[in-house]
Amino acid sequence: MASRNTYKEDEILEEPFNIKHLLRAWVYVKKHAKKMLFALILSALGAVAGLFVPLIQQIALDEAIPDKNTKFLFILAGLMILTYLVSVVFTTIRSRIMTNVGQDIIYDIRRDLFEHLQRLPFQYYDDRPQGKILVRVVNYVNSVSDMLSNGLINVILEIINLLFIVVFMFIVDVKLSLVVLCGVPVLAVFMFWIKNKQRRAWQLVSNKNSNLNAYLQENIVGARITQIFAREDENAGIFEGLSNRTRSAWMEAVKYSNLVWPGIDSISVVIRAAILLFGLVIFGTGNTTVGTIIAISSYAARFWQPIMNLGNIFNNFINNIAYLERIFETLDEPVTVTDAENATKMPDIKGEVEFKNVTFSYEKDRPILKNVSFKVKPGESVALVGPTGAGKSTIVNLVSRFYNIDSGKILIDGVDISKVTLNSLRSQMGIMLQDSFIFSGTIADNIRYGKLDATDEEIKKASSTVCADSFISKMPEGYETEVHERGSTLSQGQKQLISFARTLISDPSILVLDEATSSIDVQTERALQIGLNAMLKGRTSFIIAHRLSTIKNCDKIMYIDDGRIVESGSHEELMAKRGEYYHLYTAQMQDIA
Repeated sequence: MASRNTYKEDEILEEPFNIKHLLRAWVYVKKHAKKMLFALILSALGAVAGLFVPLIQQIALDEAIPDKNTKFLFILAGLMILTYLVSVVFTTIRSRIMTNVGQDIIYDIRRDLFEHLQRLPFQYYDDRPQGKILVRVVNYVNSVSDMLSNGLINVILEIINLLFIVVFMFIVDVKLSLVVLCGVPVLAVFMFWIKNKQRRAWQLVSNKNSNLNAYLQENIVGARITQIFAREDENAGIFEGLSNRTRSAWMEAVKYSNLVWPGIDSISVVIRAAILLFGLVIFGTGNTTVGTIIAISSYAARFWQPIMNLGNIFNNFINNIAYLERIFETLDEPVTVTDAENATKMPDIKGEVEFKNVTFSYEKDRPILKNVSFKVKPGESVALVGPTGAGKSTIVNLVSRFYNIDSGKILIDGVDISKVTLNSLRSQMGIMLQDSFIFSGTIADNIRYGKLDATDEEIKKASSTVCADSFISKMPEGYETEVHERGSTLSQGQKQLISFARTLISDPSILVLDEATSSIDVQTERALQIGLNAMLKGRTSFIIAHRLSTIKNCDKIMYIDDGRIVESGSHEELMAKRGEYYHLYTAQMQDIA
């Protein structure tokens, strides 16, 4: 099956109506059941009050006006105003109640989605564009919330409304009511045809919107790369194609939507003409009054509205059932990296790390690490070097248990990390990635992310240690300077130094530096090395660096290639071996020279 995890592929939203999704969604509805029942009662009372208006009009036309009974006419006029006010007041209260209920449902679903997304493994995000994840949290949740709140009430309300309209029609005139009902089969055939077309058309719109959203998000994040490689015109062409497909899908859906009202109006006009024909000519034996014909015509006009609304609700249900499935699909995405059933708290880490015959693969039957074994003593600094894609970053990711291994064991201080809670493990680790992510907010907030209760003094001390205080202090508001999303106003080097401070303030027992100094200039790196030495002292550390001069002083260097440890030792030992590390180091030194 072709992947549908890029902006080029449509998500499959064509799903049959499945009641199980509605039943599962009941968990979000039932907590608001009392409010919804109250809103339903108010709506029903308001709707019934409004149905008295044509009946009052009939009495006025057939009795009060011919008898010139002004007092009775004023009473009838007052009753009409009263019924209108009751209808408006009840409908307004119901609208406010259901608005609150709808927003509460949105909040509950989004909260569950967000909490679940935060616990999903790295693999989930590796396989999906961020835009297609966002469309589920934002667009799909918005769509289904109205269905779960107003939709369920409206189904019941429209059925009640329809039944009361029929009852009131038959109270006024039985024969003319039967004339109105003759239009139902014609309307049913028309609605069945048009709704099927609408459903497919709007599902296609959702697909195209999802693709457009995924591509747009990708290009906003990659705007700098676009300009670096002068890809503006090509990207504009792709965006134009996606936009045109979205527009075409939208116009096709609107075409069918715009046929609904004219179709129903045409049937309604024919029925009203039939009421006049039958009322005045065929049944007109002197028993059918003008007031009766006007009242029946008014009820006939109202009669089609609930039917059309039920059709719209059904169409909405069909579309949103597919959205519900996508939401539940996300919520059902397994959290593969999770605490074991009887997981214990990780004791205070001293720093011994051991890999025992570890094999790992991102994709089945394509191992990245192959039977890897090594042991690191507490406080040792270990450098991982080797070609790109050899498995260096994978090793440090497994130490933090961001992925589950296929086989073997990873031990810290003799404790199998798969048997301890993730929080107790990761809270004692400090990880610096090559891509230093900066959150929107102040610089102090970003550093405090590593220790939420850190004082201003602790933040300044950590920043000074990693040579970040010098540039932070020169900023307009110092540590309270606001930085934009992803730190767009900062240089890569500045972002890395802030990330260093954030990692240091967490006081980790095991430190992981994955190309952590790649964006720092040589002069800053030399100054930073003093701070780094302070960070590394007494901590087990794993360092990945392509700049080999920065890892010469590590206690152990492991050369990784093709998922295996090819050689291991100190810088001097590996240089004496004249193996893979020797050739890599000498080649790099010659390039620098």
